[in-house]
Amino acid sequence: MVWICDLCGNEYPPSDEPPNICFVCADDRQFIPRSGPSWSRLDEAASNEVTATEVEAGVFELALHPAVGIGQKTFLVATAGGNVLWEPPGFVGPALVDRLAECGGVAAITSSHPHLVGASVSLSHRFGRVPVLFNALDRRWITRPDSVVEFWEGAADVAPGVRLVQCGGHFPGSAVLHLADAAEGRGALLTGDTIMAVQSPEMVSFMRSYPNLIPLSPRLVQQIVDRVSTLEFDRIYGAFGEPVAESARRVIETSAERYIGWSTDAITDPDEPLG
Repeated sequence: MVWICDLCGNEYPPSDEPPNICFVCADDRQFIPRSGPSWSRLDEAASNEVTATEVEAGVFELALHPAVGIGQKTFLVATAGGNVLWEPPGFVGPALVDRLAECGGVAAITSSHPHLVGASVSLSHRFGRVPVLFNALDRRWITRPDSVVEFWEGAADVAPGVRLVQCGGHFPGSAVLHLADAAEGRGALLTGDTIMAVQSPEMVSFMRSYPNLIPLSPRLVQQIVDRVSTLEFDRIYGAFGEPVAESARRVIETSAERYIGWSTDAITDPDEPLG
């Protein structure tokens, strides 16, 4: 039986006993609590519920109740070349599998970075062993090696109008998924937490570690901005937080300027005594 890390929701290979440690959570970008690692067997009959919301034409947000692992938002993008599943949970119960089947199945599975891979391999097996796209720079973070995993680097076309773009930052291979036809033709990005959607729809953020509050360097933040600046988009859907419904390019640029300004002391608080 496949094992799921209760903390991050990623799957590990079948075995009689769970792993001693989740090496993804043992990294400084995640954490293992004082109580130690915690594991569950992947339950194909789990009774969690799934709700599907069409956030715009052909883009569905799938929410799992109760959530597992990190609890990221999962998206299904419908295209003429098949459906793309983005950042699935560590869950393969009938509520999810049946919902995906009702929507026309899955042609490819991918994620922004290794924290949000979930049960990608198990879901691939249930839908005909479709490819699980994983950035080559992050290959040492694969928790369940399998022949369905296909490596990419730089950029990769996943389906018509759907393209992975490597941005780096949170992980060297951290990516966004560009949806050319979304936002009424203006384009949208699914960002995971490569670019973190926050509570304000006028801001985004960037970090090496969100739970441990380890910042990114100004160099890496600027790299992310430069990588997405080549894309046409006006909207952002993140793994958490609120969507940026419009003017997303401006929001990224101004957020990066603010972040870099504070981290380099180019911006100071107006109430701070100087000198």
